Amino acid sequence: MIKLGLVGEGIAKSQSPDLHERLGASLGEPVRYDLVDSLGVSDFDFPNAIKKLRSEGYRGTNVTFPFKEKAAQLADIRGEGVLRVGTANTLLFDENGLRAENTDYTGFISAYRHSFGSQPAGEVLLIGAGGVGRAVACALGELNVSCLHILERDATRAENLSRDLNAMGISAACVTPEQAQRELPKWQGVVNCSPIGHINHPGCPIDTTGLSDQHWVFDAVYIPAHTELLNAAQRAGAKTLSGVDLFVFQGVDAFRFFTADRIAPAQIDPHVIPLRTHYIEQLVAPSAHSEP
Repeated sequence: MIKLGLVGEGIAKSQSPDLHERLGASLGEPVRYDLVDSLGVSDFDFPNAIKKLRSEGYRGTNVTFPFKEKAAQLADIRGEGVLRVGTANTLLFDENGLRAENTDYTGFISAYRHSFGSQPAGEVLLIGAGGVGRAVACALGELNVSCLHILERDATRAENLSRDLNAMGISAACVTPEQAQRELPKWQGVVNCSPIGHINHPGCPIDTTGLSDQHWVFDAVYIPAHTELLNAAQRAGAKTLSGVDLFVFQGVDAFRFFTADRIAPAQIDPHVIPLRTHYIEQLVAPSAHSEP
């Protein structure tokens, strides 16, 4: 049996145990996936929690808010996604040390390529410059984005991301809501990495009148699976990518990372689309959940 975990705050309703256990069962590799929730633990010690999982024979663990930066700092070996994004959401207990990866980064690349193939990302409006926004922005750098236009309420956070992206060679600039509305018809992509559209934060993050069939649209929100933004995009004839896709592909990429020593990638590939279908059906009109 493969023992895996998730360390984070307020994760009682996470869907990750179901995803990993379901995927393991499909591949004949039983998985035990446990939650280590820091909610309400005033003296929670993240490094010790990781050390304890390793000593108890876990193969690895996922990490979510608020420990992703600490996970990257704790690691001995950092994958490309961690080096680019600066955070880690997946830790592997390897004989050569603690290995870290960011599967929000790799998962977005996988989801985009699955749905859109080799289509260049073009000019993209990025809404939200937080942790997921940063990971997706860095991933877009691998998908031939020509310029990222960052729309974010927190001006300092937007400017920091823009600066970091430009330093990586990814063209980026901050924009106002008025600029975004005016220029949107000229751009190719729209990426929502803000919480607007979530069941707990209903609404649409932008005025969608500028959307058309020339656009592709991604919404990181996956509760519900069909957000106001995605519904508007579909009505406009735009191609869409759901937050469910990111949830599934980042989870599958984490599973690949955990099981690379025993399961070939080709064995995992056929299970991705059935998982996606399952979670879209589950999350069309769900109750509130925490992070994955």
